[in-house]
Amino acid sequence: MIQTIKFGTDGWRAIIGDDYTVANVRRIATGTALWLKSQGAKNVVIGHDTRFGGPLFAETTARVMGAHDIHVYLAKGFVSTPMVSLGVVKTKSDLGIVITASHNPHTYNGFKLKSKHGSPSIPDDVNAVEKRIPDTADYEMPTLQFMAENNLLTYVDLETIYDEHARNSFDIPSMQSVGLAYDAMFGAGQRSVQRLLPNAVALHCDHNPGFHGQAPEPIMRNLTELSALLASRNDLTVGLANDGDADRIGMCDEDGNFVDSHHLLLLLLHYLHKYKGLTGKVIVTFSVTDKMRKMAEIYGLDFEVTKIGFKYIAEIMLHEDVLVGGEESGGLAVKGHIPERDGVWMGLMIMEFMAKTGKTLKELIQEVYEVVGSFAFDRYDLHLTEAQKHEIIEKCQANSYTNFGDYQVKATDNLDGYKFVLSDDEWLMIRPSGTEPVLRVYAQAATFAQANKILEAAKMTLLT
Repeated sequence: MIQTIKFGTDGWRAIIGDDYTVANVRRIATGTALWLKSQGAKNVVIGHDTRFGGPLFAETTARVMGAHDIHVYLAKGFVSTPMVSLGVVKTKSDLGIVITASHNPHTYNGFKLKSKHGSPSIPDDVNAVEKRIPDTADYEMPTLQFMAENNLLTYVDLETIYDEHARNSFDIPSMQSVGLAYDAMFGAGQRSVQRLLPNAVALHCDHNPGFHGQAPEPIMRNLTELSALLASRNDLTVGLANDGDADRIGMCDEDGNFVDSHHLLLLLLHYLHKYKGLTGKVIVTFSVTDKMRKMAEIYGLDFEVTKIGFKYIAEIMLHEDVLVGGEESGGLAVKGHIPERDGVWMGLMIMEFMAKTGKTLKELIQEVYEVVGSFAFDRYDLHLTEAQKHEIIEKCQANSYTNFGDYQVKATDNLDGYKFVLSDDEWLMIRPSGTEPVLRVYAQAATFAQANKILEAAKMTLLT
């Protein structure tokens, strides 16, 4: 039976050796090439992250493009997704392709599409690619040597292009005063950060396609070593972590406390508007804290909420003046850069904020609290059977949940998932993952302990 290949919220992902095979990569690359040809496209940038099989799958994709007379800029070695996105802009190419499964476990690989603007491809273009994916793609492909000899292949150093762009955009020397601990999570940001900030104390900055058995997702439970390192050393004042393809960010303060994306978004908005005097629209996805709306209103900035998936933010960034955009899962973007989430870039911006003010991350967060009030956020990932997941979602659709333990539901919103408002500053949200067999449950409250109480109450209600 022929497998139907569908893109999720951020590309196509599958288990290596199961559905993620050379044959299926050839199919999806063929669909991409056919769409490119229909658009009159001539150039594409291709790169891969640190995952198993990256070079093989990237080269296979390049050879498919060569078979369709499309010129390829092929990255040297592993690169981050933002490096490919920036490379598309710098080479004036028509599309970027990244072989990556981002934050998923090491058993996965994937296929992301990036537009000529350096953003995720818009949904209409992705759908057009999907429709052109053939059942088989068993045809002769040129070798890379043939492509190079016939002006169909150029090797490109995307990492150097990215690093030079960062040096021209930030006051990198000032950041040397900030004691950085960097956790690459064995991902593709490792070389760039160490080149830009050579004084950083590095964790998991070697090439390990298995990610040492841990999914390279920069969330609190995965950053215990980074947290402990910061707590044990007085010379380290901030921790930065990126996922496998370095488009997501996680941070820790000087005491090793995890700083989530909600707080980072608020910090970025506060820095860019209050300190740098920049304006523009603020866009967040459905699962982001409502404190972003409050800060935008206080600063007199337009505000919009989108469905979950950075592609929805990126599409707006292409047509409107956006100051800050982001999602709960660590994908953040800012004005003055490509319309793309970029974990390294956001880390550099937060560090520049620290360097310019002489304040710690904890002190800067306190500044944010003085504007919008304090809050905490947490998330549970419930690994359920498809039947359990389906039953819970059906109940959400039927408005069957009127309370979660002692927490009464005051209002609901179902823009993308199911959000239950419990009080002015407390809410719970339920949404199935678009890329994994997981049900995500989110909560916001005044404190971390209270957010956890809400999550525990929700877990009991959902699984009973």
